Amino acid sequence: MATQKLYAGAKLREMRTRLTLTQKDFAAKLGVSLPYLNQMENNNRPVSTTVVLALAQEFGMDVTELSTGDSERLVSDMREALADPIFSDAIPPLADLRLTASNAPALARAFIELHKSYRQTHERLASLDEALGREDAQIQSSPWEEVRDFFHYCDNYIDAVDRAAERFSERATPNGGIRAAAFERLTGMGIRIELSDTPTLRSYDAVTRTLRLSSRIAPQTQLFQLLLQVALLSQDKLLEATLDFARFQSEEARSIAKIGLANYFAGAALMPYTQLLTAAKESRHDLEVLSTRFGASVEQVAHRLSTLQRPGAKGIPFFFVRVDQAGTITKRHSATRLQFARFGGACPLWNVHRAFETPGHFLRQLAETPDGIRYISLARDVSKPGGSFGAPVRRYAIALGCEVRHADALVYADNMDVSNDSAYEPIGISCRICERKTCHQRSVPPLERRLTINADQRSILPYEVN
Repeated sequence: MATQKLYAGAKLREMRTRLTLTQKDFAAKLGVSLPYLNQMENNNRPVSTTVVLALAQEFGMDVTELSTGDSERLVSDMREALADPIFSDAIPPLADLRLTASNAPALARAFIELHKSYRQTHERLASLDEALGREDAQIQSSPWEEVRDFFHYCDNYIDAVDRAAERFSERATPNGGIRAAAFERLTGMGIRIELSDTPTLRSYDAVTRTLRLSSRIAPQTQLFQLLLQVALLSQDKLLEATLDFARFQSEEARSIAKIGLANYFAGAALMPYTQLLTAAKESRHDLEVLSTRFGASVEQVAHRLSTLQRPGAKGIPFFFVRVDQAGTITKRHSATRLQFARFGGACPLWNVHRAFETPGHFLRQLAETPDGIRYISLARDVSKPGGSFGAPVRRYAIALGCEVRHADALVYADNMDVSNDSAYEPIGISCRICERKTCHQRSVPPLERRLTINADQRSILPYEVN
């Protein structure tokens, strides 16, 4: 079988710029001619094996990053944006999108941001007609999506924060565990910690220096909130430096991101990178075993597994997603080629939706996306009780999965016939960009296909996709 050629011009340019090297100096270190380097940086030639070895030996680069960059997700995000009806008469071919993602990733991101701003403005204009007549009416961008995209394009791995959390955990282990270390760090800063019978998970009073945790929540959640407060109070300089680097466009986005980084620290301290990576391999990624081992919830473990993308010590590239009962995605991340719909819900054929029907049980699914990539997906419901009689119960479902080529490393793949073509269920991203012609769950036609409508015939769909 022919070997797939590797084009990584944007990655090479990015690395050379970061090293502040001229093309001439960079070419010399890679052992290639200047014209050859220029052709590789412009994707006119693939990256040769010699260059790949030189990148690893000369610069210590994790060469897997050359083929696992942002190109696939940029293509996916552009296709979804182009599924907007405003582009219905001018949709570029897929080949053009791939060229843009490979050769001009900054332009691709700018296009995605532009469409997002257009969509947000359009939605606000449609819903705030009455408010627009007031002098104080304002149309604001969405900081939430800006923060979500920041983590998305960092592969959900923040190296400095992750390593700081790991150091905190390593120092804590000999002294009674992570919970005792968190108490010790906070009380050492003059903070009083109290348990309170309240639905509020965590409350910190900076004046009285009192931290109150709800006695109604699960011990794992209490510990997570405790570590989150440790991050906010003891790692403030690190968090602020990371936020300065991100350059968010609004104070709201910066504030949301700071909480996100504190959450990241809490998860990384609870499940230190090296320890979790080792335990995950030994248990073959058994979520329940890892949950007991680290004193974390199944959702926390699944989310943390999707962040194990440290250069030189990467775990399996997982996708992780959480949906509510309406099918709306509330958390999403993918280190795989599978991308989620940025707007709206997930494909209804995905097993994450069926998890609500079997509470307390793991569901396994072999799935194939329209691009021919096959995955194994694990789904389970997650209930978050209110802690008292009559309090509302929040119900979600989570899914964790990876490409089927990693099946041997997953206990959940045991007894599944991964070699059987008929065992794979067809799933997609969203109906507007899904190319499947006969999907029985299709809600709207694909925008890139023409339709045939015959009033004298009716099949599963009221039209035929050409």
